[in-house]
Amino acid sequence: MVRIINVYGGQLLTALGRTLILALLGLFFACIIGLIFGIMGVVKNRACNIIAQIFIDLIRGVPMIVLAFFVFFGMPYFFNTIIGGMKVNLTALQAGTICLALNCGAYMAEIIRAGIESVDGGQMEAARSLGLTYGMAMRKVVLPQAVRTMIPTFINQFIITLKDTSILSVIGFPELVNTAKNVQASTFMSFQTWAIVGVMYLAVITVLSRCAKRVERRLNVGR
Repeated sequence: MVRIINVYGGQLLTALGRTLILALLGLFFACIIGLIFGIMGVVKNRACNIIAQIFIDLIRGVPMIVLAFFVFFGMPYFFNTIIGGMKVNLTALQAGTICLALNCGAYMAEIIRAGIESVDGGQMEAARSLGLTYGMAMRKVVLPQAVRTMIPTFINQFIITLKDTSILSVIGFPELVNTAKNVQASTFMSFQTWAIVGVMYLAVITVLSRCAKRVERRLNVGR
């Protein structure tokens, strides 16, 4: 184990950094996707509600490894061969970000929808009675209150997304699990390699979990 740390410790730390960057990128775009479909799920428009529900059910119903293969191999084939006239080549980072954003975005949409619905309906009615448009009322009155209840869940979703990055080793992105496979192949030390990787994941996730609990306590005190 000491040998792995001395020789490959730098590679594993670099891979952990890539894992965190990928998770942050995925979560950033997932928030945008989740906000769009979350709002579509609560507006008083049947078509928007149906579109949002189809997206959520479709993405959540597909295993992430299948989604990763579809984005990395299927999307370029679709644009380059079926549509034609386009040259779309995705790097592992781009495909991984899209995959995480879609997968996490479906769950974020449900989180945001639930957060918006947790705000008393009278808040929207009061804002509309003051002359605010639906969009302004949502942006200035409802969403700020909803975000307060959603922040701890956002952090928990980031933890899940961070662990989901390990699946993207199947498309060759050099995150922590993929790098650990290479280390194992070079050293033939399976137990030691995966023990180190497990401790690295555990350290990061423990810190994030503590942050989520602290934020939740502070929000509860402020209520």
